[in-house]
Amino acid sequence: MISGTRPSVQIRSRSMSARDLPPMSDQDCFASARAVIAGGVNSPVRAFHGVGGTPVFISEGRGAELIAADGRRFIDYVCSWGALIAGHAHPAVVAAVSQAAAKGLSFGAPTPGETELARLLVTRVPHVERVRLMSSGTEATMSAIRLARAVTGRDLIVKFAGAYHGHSDGLLVQAGSGALTLGHPSSPGVPAAVAGLTRVLPFNDARALAALFEREGSAVAAVLVEIAAGNMGLVLPEPDFLDALRRLTRESGALLIADEVMTGFRVGPQGAQGRYGVQADLVTLGKIIGGGLPIGALGGPASCLDRLAPDGPVYQAGTLSGNPLSVAGGIATLNLIADPGVYRRLERLTDRLADGLMERARQAEIEITVPHLPGMWSIFFSPEPVRDLATAQKTRPKDFARFFHSLKDQGILLPPSPFESAFLSLAHEDHHIDATLKAAETAFRALAD
Repeated sequence: MISGTRPSVQIRSRSMSARDLPPMSDQDCFASARAVIAGGVNSPVRAFHGVGGTPVFISEGRGAELIAADGRRFIDYVCSWGALIAGHAHPAVVAAVSQAAAKGLSFGAPTPGETELARLLVTRVPHVERVRLMSSGTEATMSAIRLARAVTGRDLIVKFAGAYHGHSDGLLVQAGSGALTLGHPSSPGVPAAVAGLTRVLPFNDARALAALFEREGSAVAAVLVEIAAGNMGLVLPEPDFLDALRRLTRESGALLIADEVMTGFRVGPQGAQGRYGVQADLVTLGKIIGGGLPIGALGGPASCLDRLAPDGPVYQAGTLSGNPLSVAGGIATLNLIADPGVYRRLERLTDRLADGLMERARQAEIEITVPHLPGMWSIFFSPEPVRDLATAQKTRPKDFARFFHSLKDQGILLPPSPFESAFLSLAHEDHHIDATLKAAETAFRALAD
């Protein structure tokens, strides 16, 4: 720790790291942030509007745990919103990124590492022959829509209420994630003409999808879907819905775009497509494929991807696309999860956590549901399964907020919203699950009083 004597600027800039800074309360950190950052955060859900209170400011992460700016330690179930499947600061990922950084941070030119990461994606993601690396999942999904429109010569896009596919204009219509948490599922600044090209349907509603295709199928360029929806909490797909998605898009000539930014390499070695047997035309990826660094990717058949510039007329570009640090982190992470046993372990831990939460809630006579997939889960304060946005919004957000703060006070950090998914990493172990279930038992008892 730093003594009361403040070091000179020269010494501070040369030798201090984040862990050397004096402890700061969340309130002090947030006040300082609000003075210079819009809203005090650089992504809205971090502001804790979904649960109330002050955001936790983090200074360090190690394995399955976070260290706050004031020194508190937390078991982490945010995992950088699913990006950190290997946990915080995994030695192999840190070493790969450090070695890449020592050679240069960005070149604006092709690198062999980009090709290696692309090769891994083509090898592991179903039905992908080409990829284009980008800097974020938002960018990948925006580009997928542009490409789909170019391939089909059509304008309309179909999405599902409560799904969040990034903050591009045409997709901030009945959006999930932070937009839903803040109570603004659409956004000012989106032109009506742009929003008018997006059709929104209930998730898991095969009949509504069929009716839309009967009315407007010839004008639909693409249906954009999270096969397992993760941005209104985790909502699992129903078989007839998935069947209708694939059948109706094929029959109409529309493309099916699987948004696997969250689920790609998270819920299985081939993502949600592999788990549910869905063959999408295009897929968007992010999060895990950068090992915790900014990245996005668009993948699909050569017949589609070869239409992107420079070989085709569909323009997409980015100064930091294929950034060497992100690529190095992604390659190291994908190598760590190459063994299918990784997912069996994640599934065992996630099942144990979900079953334990359900049992402790029953003992306290609290009604919850805990949908889950390997390494991914949600808790809904409702006795009924959540199958779409409407049922998600009927859950009890105030109970979630009380549960969240009780766990936070006991050293367990969940996503600060009832409409976000939580995650586990390879760094989580049984003792983390034990501690979480013990904290949950205390929280449920308090809710029952």
